[in-house]
Amino acid sequence: MAVKSVSIRIEEEMLRKLSFVADYEGRSVNSHVLSLIRENIRAFEKVHGPAEDAITPDINVKPGKKE
Repeated sequence: MAVKSVSIRIEEEMLRKLSFVADYEGRSVNSHVLSLIRENIRAFEKVHGPAEDAITPDINVKPGKKE
């Protein structure tokens, strides 16, 4: 399996807090983020089924802004 690199923009305070939680869990920030991503994918697939096929335009709709 190929490993890809992703860069994100994150507020300094959020990164500091993420680092705190990761350290508390005994993980690096990278490992913690991967754990959160895996958890999110499992939750998505539990509701929607496998996330393997292309998403059709009628399904791929961003939710509206919360007010």
